[in-house]
Amino acid sequence: MIDGMPVMDAVLHAHNLDPSNWAHPDCELIVEMNRRSVKMVGGPAEGYVKSSFNPPRDISIEEISTRYFGGTDTDLAVFHVLPIKAFHDGLDSVEKALEAKERWPERFLLYAGVDPIDGKKALDVLERQVELLDPVGVKLYPTSYVASGGVKQWRMDDPEVAYPIFERAGELGLKVVAIHKALPMGPDPLEAYHVEDVDRAAVDFPDLNFEVVHGGMSFLDETAWQLARFPNVYINLEVTSAYLVARPRAFQEAMASFTSFAGRHAFDRILWGTGSGGSQRLIEKFARDFAFDDEHVEDGIPQITDQDKRNILFDNYARMTGLESELARRLEAIRDDDFSAQRRASLSEASAGGA
Repeated sequence: MIDGMPVMDAVLHAHNLDPSNWAHPDCELIVEMNRRSVKMVGGPAEGYVKSSFNPPRDISIEEISTRYFGGTDTDLAVFHVLPIKAFHDGLDSVEKALEAKERWPERFLLYAGVDPIDGKKALDVLERQVELLDPVGVKLYPTSYVASGGVKQWRMDDPEVAYPIFERAGELGLKVVAIHKALPMGPDPLEAYHVEDVDRAAVDFPDLNFEVVHGGMSFLDETAWQLARFPNVYINLEVTSAYLVARPRAFQEAMASFTSFAGRHAFDRILWGTGSGGSQRLIEKFARDFAFDDEHVEDGIPQITDQDKRNILFDNYARMTGLESELARRLEAIRDDDFSAQRRASLSEASAGGA
């Protein structure tokens, strides 16, 4: 919690980057893109980059949990099982999700992860993960890696490939379909990461919420129009949030674009997310420092308020999932857990050191 505002990170990753987990010729490029996206955060994340990517290794759920909950003002987080077949375990495994659930049930929410290209097998995998993990959503990627090399693409508006996943997700009680967009994974065609195919899915499945992950990294106008037209489309700021430090002007432009058509209502459907690069520096930059400059305000962009920031940091996620009461209960439950004690100790130490 920062300045009285709770913090929900909508994406927490614990990647298995070790070369023994690589199953595709493009893995080295994918790992390098991950390294660069985390490095953008700078500051406290630098040590994490050096220790995790030089050489690439398997990052444990305990390490990343300690980093997030004990080292930042992050209160709760969503762990995404990843279905990236370029890696033997998908990059973020079901086993790590299960460990998070069993060890820190108050801190974590979970997303299942499947590859729609797998057809009936993907539906079976989704059902097993729902039974095992009790997730609130499912995470998808628009590309499917073939172990021997090459990449297949699919679209969110494909009634044969995508819609069976959405239908089964709804039947299983899942609230959210999260789709990786706007940020290419590797040397793949950019068209797979365009957001336009989310439109028809949002229309045809009004009872599901569609979470566009990495919103703002590209296709800004198209994303802004989605916020204006579809009340069940949400934007997850994973990696885009790193611009707060690396390219603050770009972050301001992204946020301004989101409001250009939807106005202030856009602030009600933006979710705080960082991924592997979560750092206290990002949280502070957003919660305490971020504001639109006079030029944007004069052009009609609504100035962001403290309530808007609270919405983005926590409340929007609670509303999207319908878990307002449950998440409020969890905030009370973690008040005196080990991570909270660790966080208080680190703040006390920092305060004493600065005195």
